[in-house]
Amino acid sequence: MTQVIAQDIVVAASILSADFAKLGEEVRAVDEAGCDWIQIDIMDGHFVPNITMGPNVVRAIRPETKKPFDVHLMIAPCDPYLADFAEAGADMVTVHAEAGPHLDRSLQLIRHLGMKAGVALTPSTPESAIEYVLDKLHRVLVMTVNPGFGGQSFISAQLDKIRAIRKIIGDRPIHLEVDGGIHVHTVPLVAEAGANVLVSGSGVFDGGDYAGNIKAIRDAAETARAAGAVT
Repeated sequence: MTQVIAQDIVVAASILSADFAKLGEEVRAVDEAGCDWIQIDIMDGHFVPNITMGPNVVRAIRPETKKPFDVHLMIAPCDPYLADFAEAGADMVTVHAEAGPHLDRSLQLIRHLGMKAGVALTPSTPESAIEYVLDKLHRVLVMTVNPGFGGQSFISAQLDKIRAIRKIIGDRPIHLEVDGGIHVHTVPLVAEAGANVLVSGSGVFDGGDYAGNIKAIRDAAETARAAGAVT
């Protein structure tokens, strides 16, 4: 069992699963329902096989909540667009280790623009990709599905990677985030492995009871901790 330093559980509502016809209302709803962060997936149809939204959408929904915007860039290249997302109101930007040749440079630019920096790893990318940029990270995002679409099934092989990254992080103040197939039944698995930021789209939005869904996710993670999975 992995022993890690306890960090607050963070539930990030992924608006990829929201009703895009009323996106502002949806952001307000999950804010009021108790999520901690709003997670915004940016896809370009090139790095991943889907196209979602851009800085203008981030700017449009920024007035709807004071909750932090966690912008996950599934685009390549990413550097030319970082300033646009900063200006649009992103608080945090996560870039993929696989999206360009100069990860350290991208992280420096994110921080220079006043945002908190994160690195995402696709399922096939080893944890070693983050070892030389830890000093620039606010969080590490482990993709527990192949990025590009919502509603996919959780890839259980990523649990070993989460455990390995938790050990690499050690006592550094770096969040360990997971995204993909995160529902009540998978939350205890990732919490046991050491994750503390839980990104959920369909797990939050399905059924319409946003507050109940968020509470269930948070409770499942806290229960895993209480059982001794995270100390």
